[in-house]
Amino acid sequence: METKAQKINRVLKIIKVLEELYPGAKTALLHSSPFELLISTILSAQCTDKSVNKVTGPLFGRFKTPEDFASAKPSEVEKIIHSIGLYRMKTRNIIKCCKKIVLDYGGKVPDNMDKLLTLDGVGRKTANCVLGSGFGIPAVVVDTHVIRLSNLLGFSRNTEPPKIEKDLEEIIPEKDWVFFSDGLIFHGRAVCIARRPKCEICKIIKLCPYRRRKL
Repeated sequence: METKAQKINRVLKIIKVLEELYPGAKTALLHSSPFELLISTILSAQCTDKSVNKVTGPLFGRFKTPEDFASAKPSEVEKIIHSIGLYRMKTRNIIKCCKKIVLDYGGKVPDNMDKLLTLDGVGRKTANCVLGSGFGIPAVVVDTHVIRLSNLLGFSRNTEPPKIEKDLEEIIPEKDWVFFSDGLIFHGRAVCIARRPKCEICKIIKLCPYRRRKL
């Protein structure tokens, strides 16, 4: 059984490799403010970042502020984002989210987890993304790639995102929380692919308990 100290030592080595593979890794969602990142992340549920980026240009060209979205007609928003999945539900969430930002938070996206979680369409994953990539506040984003790779790498035995988040926070230096999430996401998309992992070219293979179990 690997000790916590051994996990910390291994995670530090993995971070170093990820930094070499994906220098400057950050969310692929295009944004120019925490508010735009919030809306983009809500839109990204069950949808690729690439698809979201195709609609956010015209969306933010038409609706620039929380006030703009709060007073928008659902049909106007739906017309712009109809190409992505669950667009009707996402439209409802975005409008309700922006109304709350205007009414309860003075038109500014809160930089606090508890307050972010009061917004429609916002769960811990979205909140952590906004905190980490929008405000530069240390946060661990747990998406499907982070869940899968954290389990394969032996950093968490949990399947529930909040518990995985806690497990990772205990072994990763706080200054690396944001990068580690983004680095794992990049690696999950490029190499450790769910249905066909490219173990033969993986640069962290020697640090991966899953691969060792297969040998």
